[in-house]
Amino acid sequence: MGLLVWWAVAAFAGSGQPSPESGSPAPAASSVSAPASRGALPLEGVSPLDFQLRDCFKDFDPDAQQSTVVNCATGHSAQLVAVEKYGADDSYPGREPLKQKARDACKAAPLTDKAGDYDLSYKLAYPSSRSWGMGDRRVDCYAVTTAGNVIKESLLP
Repeated sequence: MGLLVWWAVAAFAGSGQPSPESGSPAPAASSVSAPASRGALPLEGVSPLDFQLRDCFKDFDPDAQQSTVVNCATGHSAQLVAVEKYGADDSYPGREPLKQKARDACKAAPLTDKAGDYDLSYKLAYPSSRSWGMGDRRVDCYAVTTAGNVIKESLLP
């Protein structure tokens, strides 16, 4: 069973700059799969490996094996704001380089000025050595709030 490793990075409300990270690893995906064909929103039961840049999530739980993707104009608690991918032939770089790549992706995410209206933090996702061996090459950055489904717009331009 492949696992993505998640890390929380503390609040960046207003400034767009994260403060020191905190959190612990947790499972997020069970296998590598092809991207899901998208239908009308909301879409329930979407695997983290099928998430697409700009996706917004209702009741987002970074430990869940599946999430609900919603229209960003409706209430949501998270958005996928950056995705980086390694090449299929790349060797596993190790946990720290993957974590740094995720941090860099978060820092480079072009959030709108509206992001400052919410109490947000970053969640990072990157492959474990096991999921890497199964073809997982994604490094993701999510902007999230713990205040519930209060975001009602895209945080990306």
